[in-house]
Amino acid sequence: MTDEHNDHPHVAYWRIFGYLCIFTVASVIADVMDLKAMYNIYVLSAVVLLISCFKASYVMRYFMHLKFEGGWKYIILLPTVVLALAIPFALASDIGIHYYDVEVPQQNTLLEKEIEQIAKEKAEAEHHHGDEPAEHGGGH
Repeated sequence: MTDEHNDHPHVAYWRIFGYLCIFTVASVIADVMDLKAMYNIYVLSAVVLLISCFKASYVMRYFMHLKFEGGWKYIILLPTVVLALAIPFALASDIGIHYYDVEVPQQNTLLEKEIEQIAKEKAEAEHHHGDEPAEHGGGH
């Protein structure tokens, strides 16, 4: 083996795997148990998200070997961070703000078209009814 390969200290991958399993069990327990009744849903979501961030950091640091890389990894990561922060703001007006709205615009459009079609058929029926000769007897 080369000296370059020996620069990295030995990593206990099984121990990191054990930590990841413990974090996974903790997040499942927090989500499955009825903690929503005891805590605010936002607090519970923050706890599960925090645990997920810890898991992601372990995977990135040890399994992707980023812990042993130099400072250049931050320069490469900068465009990803900019995009990760910009995309939610760009999509917020379309998705985020109206996510919980009950009103569905497509249904309104279909309902309006159906009403227009009924009005059109009614107008045509009245128009055809007016064209028919009057039958009131007498033959004058």
